[in-house]
Amino acid sequence: MSSAERLLDQRTPRLRGNCLCLHLQRAARAVARRFDQAFRPLDLTSGQFSLMMALNALDAPSIGYVSALLAMDRTTLTANLKPLERRGLVTVTVDASDRRTRSLALTSAGRTLLAAAVPIWRKTHAALESLVGLSDPDRLRADLRALS
Repeated sequence: MSSAERLLDQRTPRLRGNCLCLHLQRAARAVARRFDQAFRPLDLTSGQFSLMMALNALDAPSIGYVSALLAMDRTTLTANLKPLERRGLVTVTVDASDRRTRSLALTSAGRTLLAAAVPIWRKTHAALESLVGLSDPDRLRADLRALS
């Protein structure tokens, strides 16, 4: 048996079982699917909800601020803004003090949709926290923040 075959044969299951990256990706996908399903009646995805929550501020945040907050590159953020902008839920405007900067804001329709989504988020979030079981959800959040 070659060393490559031994690696596949012996170590892969052990490595896969201990891989933080794999387990975090799987958990993130499962959580996103759960929120996507919950938000479906509002024609909203979990990612769109997170983006709209990031825009829920008195002062319109910049694309740079929101991309850093969501740990998302600007190109991906811009692509994710497009459907929300087309639906009239967000606006993207040139900042008056710095024309290179784009400011993002929820529209009235966006705030109304977000207000309808928050109770759905609360219910889904509580259900997910109950799945954590005997673990401490606050500790999990702190650990995840440490990784990011």
